[in-house]
Amino acid sequence: MKTLIKNGQLLTNEGEFKLADIFIDSGMIIEIGEALKREAEEIIDANGLLVTPGFLDLHIHLREPGGEKKETIATGTAAAARGGFTTVAAMPNTRPVPDTKEQLAWLNKRIEETASVNVLPYASITIRELGEKLTDFQALKEAGAFAFTDDGVGVQSAEMMLQAMKKAAEIDMAIVAHCEENTLINKGSVHEGAFSEKNGLNGIPSVCESVHIARDVLLAEAANCHYHVCHISTKESVRVVRDAKRAGIKVTAEVTPHHLLLCEEDIPSLDANYKMNPPLRGEADRDALIEGILDGTIDFIATDHAPHTAEEKAEGMQLAPFGIVGLETAFPLLYTHFVEKGMFTLKQLIDFLTVKPAEVFKLASGKLEIGAKADIVLLDLNHTEKINPEQFLSKGKNTPFAGWECRGWPVLTMVNGKIAWSKGSVTA
Repeated sequence: MKTLIKNGQLLTNEGEFKLADIFIDSGMIIEIGEALKREAEEIIDANGLLVTPGFLDLHIHLREPGGEKKETIATGTAAAARGGFTTVAAMPNTRPVPDTKEQLAWLNKRIEETASVNVLPYASITIRELGEKLTDFQALKEAGAFAFTDDGVGVQSAEMMLQAMKKAAEIDMAIVAHCEENTLINKGSVHEGAFSEKNGLNGIPSVCESVHIARDVLLAEAANCHYHVCHISTKESVRVVRDAKRAGIKVTAEVTPHHLLLCEEDIPSLDANYKMNPPLRGEADRDALIEGILDGTIDFIATDHAPHTAEEKAEGMQLAPFGIVGLETAFPLLYTHFVEKGMFTLKQLIDFLTVKPAEVFKLASGKLEIGAKADIVLLDLNHTEKINPEQFLSKGKNTPFAGWECRGWPVLTMVNGKIAWSKGSVTA
């Protein structure tokens, strides 16, 4: 199918706007230029809209199989498309876990049948994510694994993690780590700090995360492995990653929108929509995360989209599961609170969501250029509205950002040249 996007505002490498049309044929970008004269079955008028590469979110939870009450591949990828994300990577803490080539084959078939965006499936590091026996890395790579992680739990054995890293390095794959030292979790539900003390809650100390990262960067150096840190949250963790990068270790890291935007001082009550893992840390931690992404210590932004049912979250701060949703609110939140306030440039924000994650994991996505796949999002930077969880396409409504007024909302998302989601009529 031939599609022509007309009158779009494109962002140059210098961060300037330029007016251009984009011609798409068979899912690929064929031509970019002003006032293109092309015959097309579909014409989209992007007048007044910013046209960028589709966003990448390399850390989300689709819950299927096993957690379909919370989310499915269909509902989670619909939410991704609404948020402007055209490629997502799904974590393996499902039931069953994608820890064999047969289970991964089933998952890929289900993705092909029901997903509305590109989905890259993680495979687990250990069987059933129990930390006791490594999976067959080679077989899982051949079956289509994106990378290896036991996300949701930290790999507790240093010997197990070192062997995993060595095997991953042999086949040029990444180890992606949820970093928690179990002996330091302290049965906590929030950060160990002022909020936990005030409310009489067990707290998770910052060192619970940072000590695992410190261990793992040295193991990664020994194994010569690409090691990626999930949802970094503490100032000590940022320092460890910065020092490791300076030492030439192949370590990368991501940060979530909620850890950039919130800290424990922002938690208004014992509302479990503020309960996530890692927890919201102190103000100094949040400042370190912002500094870290601006100086390149942290490589990109990922949402850690983690849907739960309303009934689960109603159990309260101590008993409710960790996690919040993020796919449908990431860009407007970040644009409003960082770009409009002058902390990030628009080009930086777009890069954190496109170019940077693609570079870290050697993906062809995240580009708006001739010969690239037509994974594209149209953004209305002037539109303002309040976040309303009842409008989410995700099954999960668990967000601390309900009612926040934001500017800069996706209007249309295209995946492989086909419209995956649009706010309304888009044809000229």
